[in-house]
Amino acid sequence: MKKYITEFIGTFFLVLVVITTGEPLAIGSVLMVMIFAGGHISGGHYNPAVTFAVFLRGKINSSDAIAYMVAQLAGAAVASFLALWLMGNPDINPQSLEGQTVKALISELVGTFALAYVVLNVATAKGTSGNSFYGLAIGFTVFACATSLGKISGGAFNPSVAFGLSIAKAFAWKNIWIYLVGCFGGGALAAIVFKINNPDDK
Repeated sequence: MKKYITEFIGTFFLVLVVITTGEPLAIGSVLMVMIFAGGHISGGHYNPAVTFAVFLRGKINSSDAIAYMVAQLAGAAVASFLALWLMGNPDINPQSLEGQTVKALISELVGTFALAYVVLNVATAKGTSGNSFYGLAIGFTVFACATSLGKISGGAFNPSVAFGLSIAKAFAWKNIWIYLVGCFGGGALAAIVFKINNPDDK
């Protein structure tokens, strides 16, 4: 249970900061500190696409992976409602992806691939076992991708973040498929590349 609580807390604070600030540096920073805080308990995924990548890599079983995703989505939902209440339930116009669907999909896939690729290599690989920089590496990956790709797709790189932003009306529900396909696709691709590059790391 402690793993699921940790995933709930980390995702909660990530989504809370995403909605209340929208600032890439703040988002990368809160992800970094939450990974350092909870990484030793749950692995500090806070992202269903990362959990999917870690599952495909073979470092988490299917029942834990499902429970992680439920905890992550629950944390995102609670954070979204709290953020809206704290901000006075403002009128928010959803980001328009009109004419940008393919670009947004590719941006989410590429950004999530980068994130999951870094997570797998710094937090699950034998060659980096016991390192103390994994939270910094992961947080700055999100910062870099959000800064470079955020204007195109909204920069979720995380189905839980997309879920939370949809609740907060910053994303349109009709576009949620972009974040599901792009993010899970990026996570799967990262796991495949990791296995190709690390055939002996089972």
